[in-house]
Amino acid sequence: MKKLSLLTTTAVVFALSVLPTLALETGIEYGTFTGLGTKDLREGVMTIVNVLLGFLGILSIIIILWGGFRWLTSGGNEEKVGEAKKIITAGIIGLVIIFTAYAIATFVVQQLISATGAG
Repeated sequence: MKKLSLLTTTAVVFALSVLPTLALETGIEYGTFTGLGTKDLREGVMTIVNVLLGFLGILSIIIILWGGFRWLTSGGNEEKVGEAKKIITAGIIGLVIIFTAYAIATFVVQQLISATGAG
């Protein structure tokens, strides 16, 4: 078992050390030849951030709706109402964190673009 673990670790380290060298040999033109486009890296990163934060925003809205449903179906039971309030509060805190992360990411990317003179 130890030999297999050592062999796997060695293969992973070797692969991770060789892959950057192979990537450099292909060149930037290879990406446009394959149809990947010439979009700026910063714009690509911001697109990924927007998609991920959008997904997390939808998830937090679903959590808030789930808490509301739990509250509606509690039947006046104070314990279930308290649990539903905690779920709704957690969803709202999640939304605040997501909006803050979006604002910070947008600010950082805009500052990078203006600092490098790309914009």
